[in-house]
Amino acid sequence: MTLFGISLASMLLFGFPFMVTLLGSLILYLFVYMPDFAPKMIITMVQQVITGVTPPALVCVPMFILSASIITSGESSIRLIRMLKVFVGHLPGGLPITTNASCTLFGAVSGSTQATVAAIGGTMRPMLLEAGYSSPFTLGLIINASDIAFLIPPSIGFIVYGVATSTSIGMLFLAGIFPGLLILVMFSIYCYIYSKVKKIPTLPRASWSERMTAVKDGLPVMGFPVIIVGGIYAGFFSPTEAAAAAVLYALILETIIYKSLTFERIVDAFLQTGVITGVVFILVGAGQAFSFLIGFLQIPAKLLPPLFGTDPSMLWVIGIVVVVYFVACMFVDPIVAIFILSPVFQPYVVGAGVDPILLGTLVTLQAAIGSATPPFGCDIFTAQLIFRRPYLEVIGHALPFLLILILATIILIAFPQIALFLPNLAMGG
Repeated sequence: MTLFGISLASMLLFGFPFMVTLLGSLILYLFVYMPDFAPKMIITMVQQVITGVTPPALVCVPMFILSASIITSGESSIRLIRMLKVFVGHLPGGLPITTNASCTLFGAVSGSTQATVAAIGGTMRPMLLEAGYSSPFTLGLIINASDIAFLIPPSIGFIVYGVATSTSIGMLFLAGIFPGLLILVMFSIYCYIYSKVKKIPTLPRASWSERMTAVKDGLPVMGFPVIIVGGIYAGFFSPTEAAAAAVLYALILETIIYKSLTFERIVDAFLQTGVITGVVFILVGAGQAFSFLIGFLQIPAKLLPPLFGTDPSMLWVIGIVVVVYFVACMFVDPIVAIFILSPVFQPYVVGAGVDPILLGTLVTLQAAIGSATPPFGCDIFTAQLIFRRPYLEVIGHALPFLLILILATIILIAFPQIALFLPNLAMGG
């Protein structure tokens, strides 16, 4: 696999999209090491790509992306930010706390870290800079606070993990809520302390009439988590039906209630959804093809037994899986990492008695951390593109947030009921 690794690293350094580097490196490997077998294997790879994108559960992904595109094109994110700012803006760190909370709530609509960077970061960054926060702090805050969106339902990471391991997506959605809120609190405490130490001026306290107006304007946005989470666990919707309901609600909210969208902007939202969905599904298909290839070559059977040992403990398995995902997601797209690694580790996870819901939460958290961690975290490049700032400036204040996320991982391992309480409650446990 040395040639594959060299090819992958070289194409990434030259700026090729990851889906091109992954599939291109796979094809190169086949023609160099399996020339007689390559034509038939190429056909098999194509079949595996198609297999990867055909599970019915993936149908909800484009609809959640569409609902996020619609509200990003409208006024929902602005009204959400305004509603939160009038309550905490006067506190030390009020604007960063508003950013954290806005990313968390926006995650209940989009389930995507990159969509959250664009929607919340585009509005909050100018406010933060004007208030006196440094540019590296604002960028580090935005890309890391957006990680919370990957844990709050409807998380695309949970959907992909559920498909890859046949784990209940509904239970995974529930498992992500408390860990997401835990990270929100930890980030907010850090922002409060940072702002006090740096003596950042606070905003004037909003009057109660301003607060009531902001709540009136922003409260309809809170209908999304009610529809998605409440609808699923009240038995009204499956996850796919909840995604469709979210699209309908987004259209009603932005076209009828807020009157913020024209027909042209709706068409643009649909086109944007098509492009993003295409990229996501190609990544998923490529991940499936790569997972098939490493299984065909029996690479896991050669590498994993010495790593895990003959009778690994539950903690040892969790530790190895968490570290591997953390490192992998620093270099490859989290969706691909989840799709490739999850089936590989599944036998050891089952054998050690690890709760699949807990592991899914930990894996998705590592995917979220990796998306904002150098060298190749996808949120870093998203922030570069949106804010037009150099790479080193984007990652300049990443370390404090990374340490907080690592601490959150340790807490979650030590106290698994943070993730498992709601799923157990839903199952009557």
